Amino acid sequence: MDANRMKRELGGGAVFPIGAENTAYAQYFTGECYLNMLTTSGVGIGVVTFAPGTINAWHIHHKGGQILLVTGGRGWYQEDGKPARALAAGDVVNIPPEVKHWHGTAVDCWFQHLAVEVPAEGASNEWLEFLPTEDYASL
Repeated sequence: MDANRMKRELGGGAVFPIGAENTAYAQYFTGECYLNMLTTSGVGIGVVTFAPGTINAWHIHHKGGQILLVTGGRGWYQEDGKPARALAAGDVVNIPPEVKHWHGTAVDCWFQHLAVEVPAEGASNEWLEFLPTEDYASL
């Protein structure tokens, strides 16, 4: 990891430490990803930091949904059947429950967001396939 490049590309909004490499969920990411859980009590909020070229697999948040608060870098968000949306610091993405989607960094830049898990009884995540490499490369 090039820490200086990461700090430069994430900018001033990246005020939380990036945390440890996200090995528990590594199988659902195409590259380096870091996770720092800020709280797991009540509403789960984690800082997710993606190294350049890293995205997560398509997934669905059952019951509760998720909110992404972009703090730095450049990234992408896409819902199944819709065009990808470019993301930058200050963007907010409200992901309703049961919506298939993926998110991650631009191919050439670090990206960071706060992931807010919307609490719901029986909430769970379902991890699916990865976006085809050629689709990601065309963004």
